Amino acid sequence: MSNSACVYLVGAGSGDPDLLTIKAHRLLQEADVVIYDRLVSDAILQQIPKGVSKIFVGKAPDNHTLSQDEINHLLLNLAGKSRIIVRLKGGDPFVFGRGGEEAMFLVKHNICFEVVPGVTAATAASTYAGIPLTHRGLAQNVQIITGHRQNHQPLDLDWKKLVNPLTTLVVYMGLATIDEISQQLMQAGLSGDTPVAAIENGATPEQRRLITSLMDVTRDVSQHEFKPPTLFVIGEVVRLADTLDWYDKESGDNSSDTQNNHAQA
Repeated sequence: MSNSACVYLVGAGSGDPDLLTIKAHRLLQEADVVIYDRLVSDAILQQIPKGVSKIFVGKAPDNHTLSQDEINHLLLNLAGKSRIIVRLKGGDPFVFGRGGEEAMFLVKHNICFEVVPGVTAATAASTYAGIPLTHRGLAQNVQIITGHRQNHQPLDLDWKKLVNPLTTLVVYMGLATIDEISQQLMQAGLSGDTPVAAIENGATPEQRRLITSLMDVTRDVSQHEFKPPTLFVIGEVVRLADTLDWYDKESGDNSSDTQNNHAQA
């Protein structure tokens, strides 16, 4: 195996190529092969020069192109043939991206690797929705959780520790479990009037933003037919969304913004 081979675990960010890091963009230009996930946007893929091999390994719920073990061994196989292997992941490789698992596998097999952070959905989608994750007097800290179930089991979260009026909760992969999440949070003591933002395709031209409340979020995302990827932001900072809504104002198109009066300041 060539000692010069290296695998780069690269965060593609939210999908807007303008949010790629300089290093991520450079590696896409230099790559021999790019292995990419489902949430890597077409706009990002268009940054890859013609002639570079691209391998799709995307996963959707209950529909995996390759298993994680197969992806790991694909990286190992490619490291014996290519010099620069870019493993391109939506968001950030180390934030619900299983980048740590792939890095551990590469360590085990003595493969050179580097990790290139990306702008994760928690910051990208919330910022493009006009929502600061922290704000003096409203939120002192942030907790990022996943709504993805393991083998269709109930979510294994400490709900009481998640309930704090001065905390912003950000939920990844929670569209299928938002009813369980909202009910558990309310049972643990979080007010049903707590504002919630649902952000579909955050930080992209296809972004949709819905402002609602914890008690109504399940009904509203269903009524407005939200689809993955949808990120949820729960907390008092959501009340700033209208005032700080720079993205829709910049685009001049508010048709993607669905409001619900329960969550207005």
